[in-house]
Parts: sequence; C-alpha cells; structure tokens
Amino acid sequence: MTLLKRVFDLSVALVLTILLLPVIIIISAILLIGDGRPVFFVSERMKTPQQSFSVVKFRTMRPDSDDFGATGAHKNDRITPSGAVLRKYRLDEIPQLWNILKGDMSFVGPRPPLRRYVEKFPDIYGQVLRSRPGLTGLASVYYHEHEEWLLRTATNSVETEAIYCRACVPQKARLDLIYQQHRNLCFDIMLLLRTVFKRLR
Repeated sequence: MTLLKRVFDLSVALVLTILLLPVIIIISAILLIGDGRPVFFVSERMKTPQQSFSVVKFRTMRPDSDDFGATGAHKNDRITPSGAVLRKYRLDEIPQLWNILKGDMSFVGPRPPLRRYVEKFPDIYGQVLRSRPGLTGLASVYYHEHEEWLLRTATNSVETEAIYCRACVPQKARLDLIYQQHRNLCFDIMLLLRTVFKRLR
C-alpha cells in the first residue's frame, strides 16, 4: 500500500466515522432491541496468505455454531428482517471503518477471504493478497450480483461450497488481479463512487 493510499484511507475513514456516528448508534440500538446480542459480527479474515485479522460488521443473521464458508441461499432463513435491510444497502459493513482505521483493510481492494479459501487456493490468493483487502473493489462492483445469483441456486452448504469454489473464486480473483495491475487513487475513487451509486440505485 502506498503512502498516498494510506493517507486517503485514514482521512476518509475518520471523516466518515464522525459523520456516521449517529447512524452507527441508531443501528446498534435497533439491533440490540430487535435482535438482541451480539450487535456486531466478528469473523476471521486474511490480510495476507499468512496474516489474519478480525473483520467487524453489524450482525444480520441469527448465530449458528455450525456456520462456515460462503453465504448462499441455504443461509437465507437465518437473515433477520433488520439484517435484510442492512445487507441490501450494505449498511452492515459500516463498522469496517474500524478495520480501515487500524490498517487491516483499505477502502478499495479484494474482499478479505476466509482462511479456508486461502489455504485451499494458495496460488490464487498468494497473488490476490498482494493488495490490501478492501471494503469494495473491482470484483465487488462488477461480479457481486452475479455471485449472489449463482449462490441463490444452492440449497445446502455443500452445493454453495462447490459453486463458490468452482465459479466465484477464480472469477473474482481475475478481476482483483486486473485491479492490482491498474490500481491508483483515481481508480479507487471511481470504484468507490460506483459502489455508492450502485447501492443507492
């Protein structure tokens, strides 16, 4: 990560954290009253092929001790009503501003993968994770809806895992590597704007 990119991340994350603090408090209160504890979902993700960190989101699903792998249709019945709204507009990802402030993530980069996929596809993620994981990225903008469409057909965790590993991992990696070859601050700003307008639309 370049110094300019880090300064940009820190500056924007600080401003957004201050501006969104009332929103964070309101969402936290709604989740606490409506869904109970925990308000936040904390999960291990990989920053490099060897180094992990704890990504923080607002909780949108009922907890399940047997939960693992990618999110597909087989998990839909666990999504809470408030969680569905948060996921639709990606408001569940606001707490990741903390991860950006800490330096675990950037605003733009590959989505941070689970350890299981990094270990299963070391060659792919050895290249992808040369970029700092991001809140959004080229794959998030141009592949996320297609990924959701693919995983919507899965009826259980085995089918979800097979589709994710066969189709989603290589396609997202291809886009992440295209970003890696052309990354610069202007490209990052463009992807951030496209992410915002896509959610608003």
